[in-house]
Amino acid sequence: MTDMLLALVPEYGGWILMAVTFFSCLALPVPSSFLMLAGGAFAASGDLTMTTVLASALGGALVGDQTGYLIGRKGGAPLIARLQHARRSAGLLKRAQRMIDQRGGVAVFLTRWLFSPLGPYVNFIGGAMGLDWRRFTLGSLSGESLWVSLYTGLGFAFASQIAEVAQIASDLIGLLAALLVTVVLGRFLFRASPRNGA
Repeated sequence: MTDMLLALVPEYGGWILMAVTFFSCLALPVPSSFLMLAGGAFAASGDLTMTTVLASALGGALVGDQTGYLIGRKGGAPLIARLQHARRSAGLLKRAQRMIDQRGGVAVFLTRWLFSPLGPYVNFIGGAMGLDWRRFTLGSLSGESLWVSLYTGLGFAFASQIAEVAQIASDLIGLLAALLVTVVLGRFLFRASPRNGA
């Protein structure tokens, strides 16, 4: 599927990027990050303009986030119950719910680019839990802007080495996520230790 979508990017450019980022925000398994890298590379070669690439990818992601939020707002408890029973999404759903409980708008921001597998579930849960729409939208806009700029910018800068950049970006985001989890777990253990508990 990735090869087929990649072949369509030079011809349909912005529309493909918009559709892929939209659907990725609704938990559909599409190669959005890779296609944004490719969009940046096509902009570097002159096949697309960078303005088209950025606007399309960002527009699709923002509309996808808002759609997920509205689905959560309208579907509420039945949607959450259905996702909890699905084997693939149950673990991601619990982590997303915990992040929304603890961090609200910051969770939305972080799950746009750093913890992106949680992003669609944060959209649904944010709506279902009644997270303030303005906080959700601010977190979405800032996080998606960073995600889109990062991937399209890397694609533009390293147009001739897209596959390598995609692997490095994936590894780097995994490393950053692991470091953040380590810091949070370390703080939790430090606070829970008997010397610091009381």
